[in-house]
Amino acid sequence: MTEITGKKKLPAAVERFILHWGDMGDEWGVNRSVSQIHGLLYLAEAPMTAEDIADTLGMARSNVSNSLKELLAWNLIRRVPILGDRRDHYEAETDIWEIAARIAARRKEREIDPAIAALRACVSDATDDPGISPVAAKRLKEMLAFTELADHWFMQMLKVPRSRLVALMRLGEKIATLLPLGKVK
Repeated sequence: MTEITGKKKLPAAVERFILHWGDMGDEWGVNRSVSQIHGLLYLAEAPMTAEDIADTLGMARSNVSNSLKELLAWNLIRRVPILGDRRDHYEAETDIWEIAARIAARRKEREIDPAIAALRACVSDATDDPGISPVAAKRLKEMLAFTELADHWFMQMLKVPRSRLVALMRLGEKIATLLPLGKVK
């Protein structure tokens, strides 16, 4: 059993955000408890102990402990020393741009990098395999080229200063009109 009763009362908007953040994480393949703890720490005014988190969210201490380890691995939270208290306290990164960059970098590491390695191996194997059809070989190469292009774009976006990235995002589809590729349909 990972849930316990007797959780602390949170303001309705905070509780709604934490529950929604947990649902979003679940949709993205992240454990719901991990996402809820991240949501709580993101909105918290001060660092919290694992016990505080467990009491507030009504979760088992072991679940909180495991979830904190995962959030630390994602570099979304950090331990914060509190003078006179030997317990570990945790706080979340609150810069939303930094959060997005860290999540994207971690997902790239876990999903895109292995995909590129696998696709390169498939393309290499297809080149040496006389039994593979030209259509399959072509599609493997196209998939690899697309994945490498997306990876290259991501790495470039990490280097763009935040102010320019915000401006680029606000331009949206208007940016296409600046490109010498003809009219946008």
